[in-house]
Amino acid sequence: MATNRKVLSKGINYLAWALPLLFIGPSVIYNAFINKQNGWHYLVLAVGIIACLGAVYLMFMGLKTIVRSLFND
Repeated sequence: MATNRKVLSKGINYLAWALPLLFIGPSVIYNAFINKQNGWHYLVLAVGIIACLGAVYLMFMGLKTIVRSLFND
C-alpha cells in the first residue's frame, strides 16, 4: 500500500489554497456587517460568503484527494 505522491501533493495544494480563504472570508463578512451604512455592503457581503464557500469546497476537495492518494485501490 504505497502512497501516490503526485495525488498527495495535489491534495496538499488544495489545502494550501483553502488556508488564506479561511481567514479572508470571515474578515470580509465582518467588515461588511460593520459598514452597513455603505452602499457596497451587499457586494462585500457576497464576496465574503463566496470566499467562505470556496474555502469549504477547497478543504473538501483537498481532504478527498489526500484520502484517495493514501487508500487507492
